Amino acid sequence: MDADELLQHARALAKQMSVYQGSLAPDLATDESSERTQRARDELLNECEEQWKQLEELQNKITLAGTDAFQDPESQVLNHVKALTAELKEWQERQPELLSKNHEVLLAVGKEELQSVNKELEMVLSCCQAKNEKLKQDLKSEQKWLEEQQELLTAATDRTAELQNEISRLSEAGVVQEMKKKIQKVKAYQESLLDTLGDFLAEHFPLPQQQGNANKKKKVGLKNFSPPSTVDLISLHEILELLMNKMFETPHEPYVTIDESFWPPYIEMLLRHGIALRHPENCYKIRLEAFHQ
Repeated sequence: MDADELLQHARALAKQMSVYQGSLAPDLATDESSERTQRARDELLNECEEQWKQLEELQNKITLAGTDAFQDPESQVLNHVKALTAELKEWQERQPELLSKNHEVLLAVGKEELQSVNKELEMVLSCCQAKNEKLKQDLKSEQKWLEEQQELLTAATDRTAELQNEISRLSEAGVVQEMKKKIQKVKAYQESLLDTLGDFLAEHFPLPQQQGNANKKKKVGLKNFSPPSTVDLISLHEILELLMNKMFETPHEPYVTIDESFWPPYIEMLLRHGIALRHPENCYKIRLEAFHQ
């Protein structure tokens, strides 16, 4: 064994000794195990002392040989290369060896290593158990949240089904039927208004041939008018109906031509009160005032 190999061997032994020197099998159960551990420790210390002595001797030899080596640099380099080559070859061919062949030492070191590994595994187990508990709590929280979301989804689904049923009830046919009912109500109201207007006009504005001499005297402005006996006059109700129908049937040409059947006092009254308007170019045409605009 050369100096470098012995030095490395001694360093490894010292390092292992520093690790196991103060804590070899602290919790061995019996006195016999304690004595065995103490003998193993003493033996390991003796081996270390022998290795240190050899290391000191090799260090002295290296110190003495170093003076001659510095005098010849080329020789120093060649020797160093040879030494490294030989060391490399030896390390490649060498099989790994135990530091000590004493079974008691190996047993004590193995027990201590097992105890250390056991403590580390217990710490890992504790961490895993804590993490497992945290994961269980998270799982419960997520399951609760999932149940709430499922309840919301069920409620939303039920509400959607109700809305779809309402939409199906309020279908296009239902809307059309509802509009028809409204139109019928409007038409009925219109007929009632027209009937009321007709009754009012028939009572207060009768045809000239239907009113007596007393009524002619009471109505100022109408007593001097006497219709021709050969002309069939139309009532004020019919005149207003013609004007209204003309306005809604042909709004672009709402004028009605005045003929002999229109009693002039009625036409004059409609024009004077702004109910009807004359054509700007033809005085024989009138139209109803656009009250709806």
